[in-house]
Amino acid sequence: MRSHLLNDTTAEHYRRSVTEGIERVAAKLATTSRPFTGVTVDALSPRIDEIDLDRPLYDTAAVLDELEDVYLRDAVYFHHPRYLAHLNCPVVIPAVLGEAILSAVNSSLDTWDQSAGGTLIERKLVDWTTARIGLGENADGVFTSGGTQSNLQALLLAREEAKPGRPGREAADSFSKLRVFASEASHFSVKKSAKLLGLSQDAVVSIPVGADKRMRTVALAQELERCERDGLVPMAVVATAGTTDFGSIDPLPEIAELCERYGVWMHVDAAYGCGLLASVKYRDRIDGIERADSVTVDYHKSFFQPVSSSAVLVRDATTLRHATYHAEYLNPRRMVQERIPNQVDKSLQTTRRFDALKLWMTLRVMGADGIGQLFDEVCDLAVEGWNLLAADPRFDVVVEPTLSTLVFRWIPAAVTDPAEIDRANLYARKALFASGDAVVAGTKVDGRHYLKFTLLNPETTTADMAAVLDLIAGHAEQYLGESLDRAS
Repeated sequence: MRSHLLNDTTAEHYRRSVTEGIERVAAKLATTSRPFTGVTVDALSPRIDEIDLDRPLYDTAAVLDELEDVYLRDAVYFHHPRYLAHLNCPVVIPAVLGEAILSAVNSSLDTWDQSAGGTLIERKLVDWTTARIGLGENADGVFTSGGTQSNLQALLLAREEAKPGRPGREAADSFSKLRVFASEASHFSVKKSAKLLGLSQDAVVSIPVGADKRMRTVALAQELERCERDGLVPMAVVATAGTTDFGSIDPLPEIAELCERYGVWMHVDAAYGCGLLASVKYRDRIDGIERADSVTVDYHKSFFQPVSSSAVLVRDATTLRHATYHAEYLNPRRMVQERIPNQVDKSLQTTRRFDALKLWMTLRVMGADGIGQLFDEVCDLAVEGWNLLAADPRFDVVVEPTLSTLVFRWIPAAVTDPAEIDRANLYARKALFASGDAVVAGTKVDGRHYLKFTLLNPETTTADMAAVLDLIAGHAEQYLGESLDRAS
């Protein structure tokens, strides 16, 4: 079994095995004609259940044949131009190359003595990103597993910064007084983080959005004033730069003004909108982000990186101390005096992959403008989709896109019952997924069911969107026809 360990004597075995795997994936990518096969849970589960993991096949080719049957054939392929569902991007080849390298070397980015150059590369990329944001010379950050972890860490820092030095903030009841403000369109991880951080059940105050799905700053100001009037403590305002449903960007400059006035930590969740940091055309849409105390970025959304590749960035590097713990076997305090850079001092994780290498490879091969141009293309595509939907009487589209998301609803002229229209839209989404011809997402707006295009593939065309809209309308019409037949 030692022949399967990656080392100096098995380099050729490694080369052959990886090449064989890559050839299988390349062949699949080249021949995939739709984003999904439509396989059901009931059809796929028995194929996986019957595999006895205690009886190895002892042959890479045989295992790859098996993998074709239980995974590759029925995977959901984000690279296909008619995958229009979630915030999953097609990935760029330099990043995939980086993934292959980092997996083989297997550096762990917690301490210098496990990563060396990897530590410095990650730090360089953090500095590059904070400079793009404009956080200043004292900024810092660390790579994370994704936006949820980044938001959790940012709110942890905000909680710790909000605790000391204020009247009536005794340790026994301080957490119960803390309040976090986020728009009603913000990511669910804000509320999840508040719970994990031990805040009270009503700690997250939901701020209404306008017709443009952006936080209403007048309402925010009122809630901040009420918070202080009631003897509560405003801990953080979470501004979203790219909401999951609408791609809307909260008014960052106005929110920054309010945060400064009330002395509140400003966190910007730019997990989606961070692509604008590299944008050639639309960078001004996130003006004001440079005034944040912390920022979440997900390179694996709008920088076209493989999962996972994310980071949390802070204006003041010293605030990262709230995530610092020392262990004699890992990062003893003496290492700080010796100026040994241990990334675990900044992170909620200990063992951590060298995910930064993927972005490094991408920037060194393509450059920031190359990434930005791709993101600009999907933003432009969303405008084309908006025009398509706005001109089509079969559909109601909610809001003009800021980034690359469109939320819409099929509305038949002959049906006035909103609940029946809901059912038709739900049926259309499920039927489309079952067919495998395209994949779209769904959400609720004002209690009603809507469909969603999340456009992150520059290879998607207006013709693709038009074809998918026709498929949706066809499935919805089929549902109504069958519904009428059942009623009669």
